[in-house]
Amino acid sequence: MTSALARTRRARMTAKRAVHRLLADRPWTVTSRVGFVVGLGLLFLVPGMLFSTLVEWGSSTSDNEVALGLGALVTLAAGMLLVAFTRLDQDMPPASVFAAVAWTWIGSSFFAALPLWFSGELGSFDNALFEAVSGITATGATVLSPIEGTGRGVLMWRQIMQWYGGMGMVVLAVTILPFLGVGGLSLITAEAPGPTSDRLAPRVSSTARRLWALYGGITVAVAAALMIARLSLYDAVAHAFTIAGTGGFSPYDSSVGHFDSMAVEAVIIVGMLVCGVSFTLHWRAVSGNPRAYGRSSEFRTYLLVIAVATVSTSLLNWVNDLTDLSNSFRNGIFSAVALSTSSGFGNASDANPGGDFAAWTPGAQALLLPLMVMGGMTGSTAGGLKVLRAQVMAKYMRVGLLRVKHPQVVARVKLGQAAVSEPVLQRVAGLVALYALSALAATMVLAALGHDLITSSSAAISALSNMGPALGEAGPTSNFLVFTRPARGVVMALMLIGRLEFFAVFLVVVSAYERARRVSRVKLRR
Repeated sequence: MTSALARTRRARMTAKRAVHRLLADRPWTVTSRVGFVVGLGLLFLVPGMLFSTLVEWGSSTSDNEVALGLGALVTLAAGMLLVAFTRLDQDMPPASVFAAVAWTWIGSSFFAALPLWFSGELGSFDNALFEAVSGITATGATVLSPIEGTGRGVLMWRQIMQWYGGMGMVVLAVTILPFLGVGGLSLITAEAPGPTSDRLAPRVSSTARRLWALYGGITVAVAAALMIARLSLYDAVAHAFTIAGTGGFSPYDSSVGHFDSMAVEAVIIVGMLVCGVSFTLHWRAVSGNPRAYGRSSEFRTYLLVIAVATVSTSLLNWVNDLTDLSNSFRNGIFSAVALSTSSGFGNASDANPGGDFAAWTPGAQALLLPLMVMGGMTGSTAGGLKVLRAQVMAKYMRVGLLRVKHPQVVARVKLGQAAVSEPVLQRVAGLVALYALSALAATMVLAALGHDLITSSSAAISALSNMGPALGEAGPTSNFLVFTRPARGVVMALMLIGRLEFFAVFLVVVSAYERARRVSRVKLRR
């Protein structure tokens, strides 16, 4: 009896080993770095869709839970199929890393649009796709009008998309790549906000987990502070998602102006400021080194720029009799922080019309454009070129002028005590040039499609910096339905290019072009 039981146990163990070996080898799969990573990204969308479905189910405002649930089911099936039938190899060259990052964002945007399309709230699929791209890239430009009256679950999905996009779904995906025997630091470097990723732990998985733990903790803290400021649980959680992701979506047409509350605005200002700061600095601070903030020249410049913009715009609006000094300061600091962090929230309302910065004086608006271009700090969830790059370029120009005046002088670009290497300077200069050329080309295209120059140029800058609102017809009290359908397609492309910091998208395009040329040459030889 005992020997028979032992044989049965050995047979079971042998069968288990065979199954595990089969699953590990997965002979039915094909090697596809892009497909596997895209599949992981889609799977991470599913919990947010299911949570939104529960919100919709528990709400009596509409009956879109079927649409949200169907979107979750389709996304789950697609993600599981990609993960099941593709695999990664041990070597991921740079071109594959950038392709995986770019296609993850494109694929995630497409599937994130499905619940919005199924719900019928946005009408056509292209509108749903625009809203999803804006959400996943944490931009905040919207074509949903009116927002109020839409099902709470659908609105919550808009908020959650920006929470996913804020820190980056690829960073979340690499938490499990080391367990699959594939290093993930290159993915974090390519996707995480900022030019490079700073390891917080020796293992990549530990770095990603710590980033997300910190991100989640900040989200919970913001939600709790908003509830103390007397927002409902739904409003507090919904806005906490987009504050942490510096996205700017709100369940209300008048955004934060819906509440007309100084306390709520104060909490949101602090939340935006915190999330516009490098998460590396935050981690060092919570790990017992709060002096890391003061030692960072980028952090000091970040606060200084916001302070100067706040004071300057407040005084300009006050001098031009747009509002009294206290209210001018309220609107000045809110708009300066919202645009510096690429959050894009608005606080304009019937009781506070001065919050609409599209109606400010030309001088005050001119001060806002540099904020939209620069954005927040490297390593934050904010968009834009980042404060550090602006510092590097300013010092690079100063050194260049010095060398023109004194050709024999030996001058280096320094940040703090460290000299910036020439390759880093070249990459920063290249990215700034790509930003400028993209903004110029997009402005010309949008203007050619029938939009005025101010609206076209500010919308191009806003989309590339993942800002949300622009100037002119696309101000904070308006939406992007003012653009024609072809123009909205251009804006979608700009949002993706800006979120992926240009190099990922352009390298994918260049790689595809070179591959097509090689194929055509082979055909011609034949």
